[in-house]
Amino acid sequence: MATDRRCARLGQARYAILVSVDSIRVGHALPALRLRKRWRQVDVGARARVSASVVSRIENGQVSRVPVGTLLRIAEALDASVDVRIRWNGEALDRLLDQAHAGLVEAVVANLRANGWMTEVEVSFAIRGERGSIDVLGYHAPSGVVLVVEVKSVVPDSQATLGGIDRKARLAPEIARMRGWQCRSVARLLVVGDSSTSRRRIDALASTYRTAFPRSGRDVRSWLRRPVGPMSGLLFLPYARTTNAGTVITGLQRVRRARPHR
Repeated sequence: MATDRRCARLGQARYAILVSVDSIRVGHALPALRLRKRWRQVDVGARARVSASVVSRIENGQVSRVPVGTLLRIAEALDASVDVRIRWNGEALDRLLDQAHAGLVEAVVANLRANGWMTEVEVSFAIRGERGSIDVLGYHAPSGVVLVVEVKSVVPDSQATLGGIDRKARLAPEIARMRGWQCRSVARLLVVGDSSTSRRRIDALASTYRTAFPRSGRDVRSWLRRPVGPMSGLLFLPYARTTNAGTVITGLQRVRRARPHR
């Protein structure tokens, strides 16, 4: 498959980051969507705030010199989305993100157990053809609350995340009964790794997230200490800090410029 590839080198070659976009698929998809709407290239350009010639270049597969922001605006004008994949050192990027996710899961579990919750991690389920996995499943025996926790090291596709956590919360009473837990109510919690990028992306969809997760911050922490009834909340947690002794370095923190030695 032909792809346009840009390689940005950070220091030495082994740190190359490869961003790939399938130019052929993009070139076929955009005109198909445009024609479905019975729009001209100039119509798409007007809605995306770009010239018709830019739209034409993309439809001809000339994606490599088009800014990502422009491609996103054109796709959005057509009610579509763009999937850009970043690859680094083979599977090293996946391992890096997995470490960040694992660190957040560990922090959630520690917090819940400190507040008297029973917890299970990576709970797989298969109920009436619906399959999936819950990052952290909590149970507060005194109140009978079952907590479904979705953990994200980076801000994901919002629609898929909201749909996924809704589905898991709907199935939670059955999953709880399989463990002998007496479920009186179900709560939902979305945990996101705290970074300026994550906050900015969530702020961009503030109304959506406030509707789905009306409780946040101190309110969520207070509820976790004394859970009463259902709850739907969003909580930012810091990424794990690490040392050479084995703590995980996520690479997702803001890096400040080092002061020169005097």
